[in-house]
Amino acid sequence: MELMVLLNALVTRLLFVLHSLIGVWRVTAVKKEPKYWLLALLNLLLCLETGLTLKFKQGRGYKWFSPAIFLYLICIVPSLWLLEIHHGTQYCGNEPGAVQVNVSNQDFNQSRDSSHGSEGTDHHIIQTAKVFVNQLSTICETVWTLALHQTFLLLLVVGRWLLPIGVEITRDQLSQLLLMFVGTAADILEFASETLDIEDVRKNYALINAILAVWTWSMLQFPLDLAVQHIGCKSSTPARRIPSLLLCRYSAELWNIGVSLFIQDGPFFIVRSILMGHFRIFNQMLVFFTAKNILVVTLQLYRLAVITLDFRATVLQKSRKGEVCCCPCEPYAARAHATGHQENEMKEFVAFPPKEESQAPSEDH
Repeated sequence: MELMVLLNALVTRLLFVLHSLIGVWRVTAVKKEPKYWLLALLNLLLCLETGLTLKFKQGRGYKWFSPAIFLYLICIVPSLWLLEIHHGTQYCGNEPGAVQVNVSNQDFNQSRDSSHGSEGTDHHIIQTAKVFVNQLSTICETVWTLALHQTFLLLLVVGRWLLPIGVEITRDQLSQLLLMFVGTAADILEFASETLDIEDVRKNYALINAILAVWTWSMLQFPLDLAVQHIGCKSSTPARRIPSLLLCRYSAELWNIGVSLFIQDGPFFIVRSILMGHFRIFNQMLVFFTAKNILVVTLQLYRLAVITLDFRATVLQKSRKGEVCCCPCEPYAARAHATGHQENEMKEFVAFPPKEESQAPSEDH
């Protein structure tokens, strides 16, 4: 096992565990009940996955799916749910950051002056750590919750970058995936912060749960790598259906369209439309992002129509030439031995009458 692969696998999962424990600590501090420390037991799943990955995959990733990212979601999402449902009542001033910095500096100086005696450097470090933790505890709950949301999404992107990749995904595909994750994370953060900060939404417990459910649903796209990988074709299949060939050729594009329509922009548009149409909640940002969701959904449907028409045109062109349209990721030898039944299926798909002289597929030379 390569040393860098081992280090990346362990360090990334350690960051996941530490961030999850911080979330559990905040829930325990907000709820003031030690029983919420039981949420930390969810990290045992991530520890188990780490051991299995190191043993069977030598630390490298899997094809199409990242168990580490999925288990990290399981560990941190319940804490964020509890923090959002609780929604702290602690007052936050106009410039909380500046106030906290001034207080912290004063306390740090006091602790440093008090440690010049016989305690020594070790006592100074301990006192400084205690002051730092105490100052973190005084930050208002809403700021803590927003910070956990932000670091959560950033850690998803950075963690996916640091995790060792498998043999099925290339560096180029990984870079594309990371760029997509950055834009996706920004949209998800905007959805959660913009809708949950509305005062009328905070008064409706059922509406908060519905928004958090949609937010959780949108997070499920992060463990999957289908957005940059083609599913491939099985050349052993003698005659594939038209939908299978369409999925083979445009698998990554179709997955992106499906994610946008059913996991992200589509559900976000439905939630925002309900807020404006049923609950009569209007503000400038809500209207803007609703319009943005409408535009994205429309463009994705347009993209789906373009893909379908392009595929149909390809089948029509090859049918006119008496050729068989095969998946572009299929080897040349498999294309040359496609059956006449598959050709007839494609001609029926494009509603083009079959030619009498081309009932059998022509051999490619």
